[in-house]
Amino acid sequence: MMRSSFQPHCEEPGSFLELEDWIRPNSNPIHNMSDKELLWRASFVPRIKDYPFKRVPKVAFMFLTRGPLPFAPLWERFFKGNERLYSIYVHSMPSFQPQFPRSSVFYNRQIPSQVVEWGRISMGDAERRLLANALLDISNERFILLSELCIPLYNFSFVYNYIMISKYSFMNVFDDPRPYGRGRYRNKMAPLVNITEWRKGSQWFEVNRKIATIIVEDTRYYPIFDKYCRQPCVVDEHYFPTMLSIEAGNELANRSLTWVYWSRDGPHPGTFGKSDITEEFIDRVRNQDRCEYNDKNYTVCFLFARKFAPSALKPLLDMDSKVLGF
Repeated sequence: MMRSSFQPHCEEPGSFLELEDWIRPNSNPIHNMSDKELLWRASFVPRIKDYPFKRVPKVAFMFLTRGPLPFAPLWERFFKGNERLYSIYVHSMPSFQPQFPRSSVFYNRQIPSQVVEWGRISMGDAERRLLANALLDISNERFILLSELCIPLYNFSFVYNYIMISKYSFMNVFDDPRPYGRGRYRNKMAPLVNITEWRKGSQWFEVNRKIATIIVEDTRYYPIFDKYCRQPCVVDEHYFPTMLSIEAGNELANRSLTWVYWSRDGPHPGTFGKSDITEEFIDRVRNQDRCEYNDKNYTVCFLFARKFAPSALKPLLDMDSKVLGF
């Protein structure tokens, strides 16, 4: 067990605190805070809304991975030239040792992590851990959760503007009466969570700073899900959608920004490889749906897509830059 790094500030003789000391994020996200300390620290919220400095809002790209990032070269191209507008955080298995060069946008972006098991509370822990680390940077305004098998569908400028001017956070939330939905509810969750409030949704979300803070500061619903949401209940499909629909339902767009192909009934989506990657495929993913954006009908619903096999990287890199825009 590592000792906490949280220490009260002691001034050196003759030294003075500057505003920069409070707002400048660490260049390296490694720390030795426990999860309890980290969530507590991340829950700090300024009460005065006007910032006393020039704040350039950033998008925090949070990668939840098992190990390597097979599409890192594609993401490098996506991020290039936009260094002041994004932050990157990577949560992988603790045993994984990344080998990114210093020139990579992923260099030293690994956060302290723990073992994650699909469908269990440890998955929710990892997502809250990513959000908490990203909240430590006061400039991060929007937070997008991605996997190592996600790709961007548009260039950075389009993605940044789409997210920043949205009035809503993008969390998929719906009431599923089937065994995979309400069938996972446990009566012992009542009265805090009733079956009429039980919701399901995609794991892959995008939220603003207010919603991210609600998630990390939650001590009301988390213990109930920790105790009762066990297999076949899938924590990452129910905890955030249920909790947020109760606490901030009118601030959610009720859809995800990440396209996934559910080819059949079951727990896992379809995977796309080298032979699938064509301009027609990208256009089909982009244009196959209609949605609401800022309360108006819109044709662009997805900014990211998953899930892709590593063999898809080369044809994506070889694709004409006009297709993806980068």
